[in-house]
Amino acid sequence: MNVLVVGAGVVGLAAARALAMRGHDVIVAERESGIGSGVSSRNSEVIHGGMYYPSGSVRARHCVAGRRMLYEYCTSHGVLHRRCGKLIVATNDLERAKIEGIYQQGIANGVEGLVLLTGEEARTLEPALSCTAAVHSPETGIIDSHGLMLALQGDLEDHGGAVAFHAPVERLERNGSAWKAVIGGAEPVDLEVDAVVNAASFGAQPLARATEGYPQDRVPRLVLAKGNYFGCLGKPAFSHLIYPAPVDGGLGTHVTLDLNGRMRFGPDVEWIESENYEVNPARAQSFIASIRRYWPGLPDDSLVPDYAGIRPKLTGPGEPAADFIIDGPAEHGLPGLVHLFGIESPGLTSSLSMAEDIADRLAA
Repeated sequence: MNVLVVGAGVVGLAAARALAMRGHDVIVAERESGIGSGVSSRNSEVIHGGMYYPSGSVRARHCVAGRRMLYEYCTSHGVLHRRCGKLIVATNDLERAKIEGIYQQGIANGVEGLVLLTGEEARTLEPALSCTAAVHSPETGIIDSHGLMLALQGDLEDHGGAVAFHAPVERLERNGSAWKAVIGGAEPVDLEVDAVVNAASFGAQPLARATEGYPQDRVPRLVLAKGNYFGCLGKPAFSHLIYPAPVDGGLGTHVTLDLNGRMRFGPDVEWIESENYEVNPARAQSFIASIRRYWPGLPDDSLVPDYAGIRPKLTGPGEPAADFIIDGPAEHGLPGLVHLFGIESPGLTSSLSMAEDIADRLAA
């Protein structure tokens, strides 16, 4: 089977790799000049445990399975990572109830090693922390996301696949039992394939609307939520990731670490109308207020703007978070077609598991 994957982010590359390893001829069409230049290049690089998501949801299933697969993959492929663990902390009774709910959800989802801690027990792990209770997730970690994507690309190419850059897919047309992909750019071309995987992130909805025969009422709205990050000057105060109780649209302004031990804070949630990656230095004030609830020792003037990412959400402010949508032939009725919508966090963690799911749907 000849397969076109649209988008060379982590999910697109993982899907392409899985399909190539099953013996299919795979090409990835990427509109930019390199892999992972969109959503995948601007995330927190966290390997998530899987305790936040409703039981039976696409996110819960693929996050837990994907995390296990990802640690094995990193070890076998030499991708830099560290299973540093994280603490989800509460600073009052309302937050305590929230994190106890997260703990119970994690147990229901099969997340290994979760432990409820008192504030005193949490401070034995992180003396700088101020909290009344915490959930310890030892399976949470951090990863070199670009190293992961390079490894996925290498596996794809080792199995005969390829990535075509500067290749925006403008529309998909039915051509008998096949699909014709109309590819624009400096060298336009029509490509006929047996199957298409739309992993175009922000471009997923426009491509779905430009897919011949695909029901327009199945295309969900796209809502952009910007996440700003601030770096922290000075020596890191924590060795674990530190997460507060979740907030509307995200998991709260948390402490993340990179593989060099540098500490940064974010992301917050800033609802936006169009792509914009500038970090407003004035947002540091809201970060400081949030951070000092669990780290009173945050020094003055220690936050500096770092970077921003944008989540391709399906729901807006005040609405329940939507699940990932993997819309395949069994759902929409068109052969050889999978559209992916709303793949934000934990998309990186879920990528290897989602890739197998996508390949299975095309094989059915």
